[in-house]
Amino acid sequence: MGSHGIPRYSTQEPTQEARQQEARKIEKYRKLDRVVGEEIAAHKYTPETLQKISDLLTSNPEYYTVWNYRRQVLRSQFAQATSGSSDQPAAERITALIKNDLLFLIPLLKSFPKCYWIWNYRLWLLDEAARLLPLPLARRVWQEELALVGKMLSLDSRNFHGWGYRRLVVETLEKIASEENAGESMAQDEFEYAKKMINANLSNFSAWHYRTKLIQRLLRERSAGDAERKKMLDDELALIHRALCDPYDQSLWFYHQNLMSTFDPSVAGQTMAPNLTNSERLEYIRQEIDEVQEMLDGAEDCKYIYQALIDCTLLASKVQGTMPSGDKENILSWLSELKKMDPLRRGRWLDFEKSLE
Repeated sequence: MGSHGIPRYSTQEPTQEARQQEARKIEKYRKLDRVVGEEIAAHKYTPETLQKISDLLTSNPEYYTVWNYRRQVLRSQFAQATSGSSDQPAAERITALIKNDLLFLIPLLKSFPKCYWIWNYRLWLLDEAARLLPLPLARRVWQEELALVGKMLSLDSRNFHGWGYRRLVVETLEKIASEENAGESMAQDEFEYAKKMINANLSNFSAWHYRTKLIQRLLRERSAGDAERKKMLDDELALIHRALCDPYDQSLWFYHQNLMSTFDPSVAGQTMAPNLTNSERLEYIRQEIDEVQEMLDGAEDCKYIYQALIDCTLLASKVQGTMPSGDKENILSWLSELKKMDPLRRGRWLDFEKSLE
């Protein structure tokens, strides 16, 4: 420690030994890269070549050329498996090859969860399972994948790659089910899953976004009438109000904004409750303004609340076709708070103020 409690960092050059070690490591990697390239060029698609490729990718998973080499080796092994030169049925051999490769990827995904090439390759493997295996076997491989994604998302619930990937896995499972003539939708199960993830972490924007997509689908599949749609809207509003006990979380306000579009006559047709009357819309908006105003108590320094109040009040005037003077006064007082709180956007608030004159 230095005299002020600050640790002293060594500015020494790495030792000769450390430098030599690093140089040996680089030389070994380059040699391996060279050997793999030569073996692929010579079509040596053997388990030994596959092992060398594994070593290369473990050192550097961003090396996309080597992922393509790996595909070449596996395609060759799949072809051998189907050529019937073994007592073991082809489907069993292909399943074993695919499962081994899926296992190889797990430690890589743990270390590099946002590496696009690993995800890409994993999807290719699973697509091969769907293409080459009998449907019940393919379905089992994809179901195991869904369980794995669930596990990954419970470790890192905001990994947007993981959420996008989950959507693809679910779509494929539904496709396989429809090919087996058991075309059941997984929308309800996924809707419950998203809700579980939101309850575990209310500020999980990916889970809220996933839920939005599922709501429309669920309502369509149920051929939901207006009453059921209104109930869904009420439930969603209750859920977001519960989440907004932390009004400083911007991702929650995005979802709130998304729900508010239900009351905007110009886009209402694409929302979960398209057939509300204008007086129903107004009633909802007024209730919302009351709810949001209550949040100000103890959170007077939260700019998102003022922005939401302004947005809701403008929406009310859009539905009514006019802005009562009381609403205009409220907007101006919220704007004056925003100008103090958000000086970086002061110009924007001033322009907005002028537009109200």
